[in-house]
Amino acid sequence: MTKNSRNTAVYKLYELFSSMRFAIGLLTILAIASIIGTVLKQNEPYPNYAFEFGQYWFAVFEQLGLYDVYHSGWFLTILAFLVLSTSLCILRNGPGFIKDMKAYREKASDNSLAAIKHSVELPADKVDPDTLRAYLRGQGWRWREYQREDGSLVLAAKKGAASKLGYFFAHIALVVICIGGLMDGNLPLKLAEMVGSVVPETRDIPQSQIPPQSRLSTANLSFRGNVTIAEGKSGDVVFLNAGNGYLVQELPFTVSLKKFYVDYYSNGMPKLFASDIVVTDKASGKVTEAQVKVNHPLIVDGVAIYQASFGDGGSPLSLKAWNLEAPQMQPVDIKGISMGSQPLRANGKDYNLEFGELRVFNIENMSGKSDDAAGKSLSQRMQDAREVKHEKQLKNIGPSISFKLRDKQGQAVEFHHYMAPIQQDGASYMVAGVRSKVSDPFQYLRLPLDDKLSLERFMRLRSAFMNPALYDEIAQRTTAKAMQGSAISPAMQQQFAGSVKWILARFAQGGFVALEQFLDEKVPQDKRQAVAQTYVKILQGAVVDVMDVADAKAGLPPVAMDSQHYRFLLDSLVGISALHDYQAPVLLQLQGFDQVQASGLQLTRSPGKNLVYLGSLMLVIGIILMFYVREVRLWLRCGTASVRLAMSSNRHNRDLDEDFRRRSEAIQQLVRGK
Repeated sequence: MTKNSRNTAVYKLYELFSSMRFAIGLLTILAIASIIGTVLKQNEPYPNYAFEFGQYWFAVFEQLGLYDVYHSGWFLTILAFLVLSTSLCILRNGPGFIKDMKAYREKASDNSLAAIKHSVELPADKVDPDTLRAYLRGQGWRWREYQREDGSLVLAAKKGAASKLGYFFAHIALVVICIGGLMDGNLPLKLAEMVGSVVPETRDIPQSQIPPQSRLSTANLSFRGNVTIAEGKSGDVVFLNAGNGYLVQELPFTVSLKKFYVDYYSNGMPKLFASDIVVTDKASGKVTEAQVKVNHPLIVDGVAIYQASFGDGGSPLSLKAWNLEAPQMQPVDIKGISMGSQPLRANGKDYNLEFGELRVFNIENMSGKSDDAAGKSLSQRMQDAREVKHEKQLKNIGPSISFKLRDKQGQAVEFHHYMAPIQQDGASYMVAGVRSKVSDPFQYLRLPLDDKLSLERFMRLRSAFMNPALYDEIAQRTTAKAMQGSAISPAMQQQFAGSVKWILARFAQGGFVALEQFLDEKVPQDKRQAVAQTYVKILQGAVVDVMDVADAKAGLPPVAMDSQHYRFLLDSLVGISALHDYQAPVLLQLQGFDQVQASGLQLTRSPGKNLVYLGSLMLVIGIILMFYVREVRLWLRCGTASVRLAMSSNRHNRDLDEDFRRRSEAIQQLVRGK
């Protein structure tokens, strides 16, 4: 190459791309990106990232493409440049390595041999080249001879030339691995998205209505997607996350789920889950039946089917709806299907009831922490009055159902209800969770259950609290008991009865929060604690009369007021107060279900996987050759009265020193005729 051509831009680019510094820089960036891709869970729905990082950092990471590092444009571009750089490096340096592997350097001069560090001239009376050849042959050396003009003979031998092959194996392995990464990174799909021929779908619409530009044919090079199939159902597409939307990948076959199996450990964690599936080829009609387990996939037409998860497949539900705005009404039975939606009309308003997943098995930690006595709210004091100790941990608390109640304006409140009663210190509760934002945790209510493990008595008590027509009778009973116990004087009867009715009305309007608001607004701070304690005592006494009046109106005999039933009433006060934050016109209580299970399958086509495996094997071979195979060269210059021995190696170490000493002694013996 001429001097002028070396100054051109093309040559400078060639020098840059084929340089080791450029390749090492690319590898460093890839290593950092791989660390990010390992630490940060990839290819999750974008709302999950927005919730975890916040809107600002979510936008920053999105622009950097960190949510799908291995398929991002910049990552694939670096892979492509690394293929180019490594290939140019092989083309640039390969001929020199090959030439060096073939060369024996038999024409080395005396001065160059003497300049070698491990070189010695051995005196000899008579040199027999055949003896030296036999020695080299016996030691496994390969050599070439060169007869000089001065009559001396040079035997140039070498061992371990295969170490140079390590260079080719390592560099070719890097090219093969990167090509495999480009194939599995689906570079054609990225290019199609860039030009706009493929557009992710962002709407929540049925799969059959998704437009062609959001669908990928069976010829798509590489994909990894998930599909959930219920027992007795089939699927022939998978959904691929694509930024803010998704793509529909057509499959060359149909997958049907015959049966799903799940087994649990004693602590409630899944031990084994597997699926009996039937795969039917769309073109030939060929049927393949197999059981798919975790780490035991089924491979059909180059597509691997993995057992990834399991869940609810749309189970029929039986629920009881309690009208919270009209508590005097009897509950209404409602039928529904999990993972589905249906209209709901309550108190003249229309809602949409959207059921989520039915979970038959739940492991929950319902532990609570005790608070210091100072600074407690009225609600916390009421809970202290119940003297209930919190369980440190609850394991399996039975089936649960999640659902959303959406109004006509599209505003939704999410709920999470448990079916089985929760036992705490001998008392039974129904647990119901509510939240108005997906980013918020559920706030759980504990509604006490009666002796029949029913909400009927609690709802009857709440209905009485909400009925002002009963306040006079309740106040009379509470006042009479206070008089009988000498808690008040006769002159205070009317005032005390009025206070009872006021507390009942205020509590019915907003629970403990309404009473606290009154204390904050009307009562001096130094007297709030004493007034709050008075309110608590009045409620503790009046709740018994409220229950008796409610039972009498329902034609039921009064319940014997022992500690267990009194605790039920105190728990009911807390539950009635909490229902003011429930944000729903009805309370849905799960009564029963007919479980339909679903299997979550992950389907993957990765044609570059075998190339990555091959490249990894070649890389291991290359490293072994480069680091564990030592190239050693040996020269014997046979003169009339002496023999010069010289040795060199691609890596100098103590082994070479010892090897040179031993061979010097052996050849010295040979040239002396011993």
